[in-house]
Amino acid sequence: MNIIETQGLTKSYGGFTAVSGIDLHIPQGSVYGFLGPNGAGKSTTMKMFLGLTKPTGGSFVIDGMRFPDSRVQILKEIGSLIEAPGFYGNLTGEENLDIIRRILGLPRSSVSEALETVGLTPHRKQLAKKYSLGMKQRLGLAGALIGRPPILILDEPTNGLDPVGIHEIRTLIRSLPQRFACTVLVSSHLLSEIELMADHIGILNHGRLLFEGTPDALKRDATFQGYPTDNLEDTFLALIDADNRQRGGAR
Repeated sequence: MNIIETQGLTKSYGGFTAVSGIDLHIPQGSVYGFLGPNGAGKSTTMKMFLGLTKPTGGSFVIDGMRFPDSRVQILKEIGSLIEAPGFYGNLTGEENLDIIRRILGLPRSSVSEALETVGLTPHRKQLAKKYSLGMKQRLGLAGALIGRPPILILDEPTNGLDPVGIHEIRTLIRSLPQRFACTVLVSSHLLSEIELMADHIGILNHGRLLFEGTPDALKRDATFQGYPTDNLEDTFLALIDADNRQRGGAR
């Protein structure tokens, strides 16, 4: 069963089309890796799911609910981390999460549970402005996870982290569907990162969906088309390069 489906989803700004008629199928309980170069349309698609920008064409359904008819109900089912998380620097990590908890009407225990999940319990009384970049990303994840929403939308959650931080966040994301019975849509421009945590992959380039399926299916497709398959990052780069050349060298 797919928890998110799009039909011809499109977003244009004037004469520029950021997302062009994409049909996504995101299975329930999966980690779905959303891949593409910077500017491919990943963030725009995620913002449409969150109601932060309106589609100019097509439609989407989330957990059986169609947008925009069920916009409020859809948002109640989604936890998100889009771009750099914003916090009140003069409040502690715990106090920042408590604001989200009160807005969502959740029990007090949800704050400590979220902090524990992302490994921030020892730093809960520390001011957010004193947090390292990795700790801020984890606090952002805690804000997305609070209340255990059935769907998580994470846009470049390892951006700017060192290798240890990347490993920690990646391991956490990989564990979430089993721990919390949720679905994770996670974007990146690095296939090497996604292949370590995703069950399904969607590849965007210039707003178009070039591939959707499992990592194994991507390998099979790449073999058939004569692309390198030694590692999935080489496959990804070859796929993007071929699409760019087909467009006449567009970058």
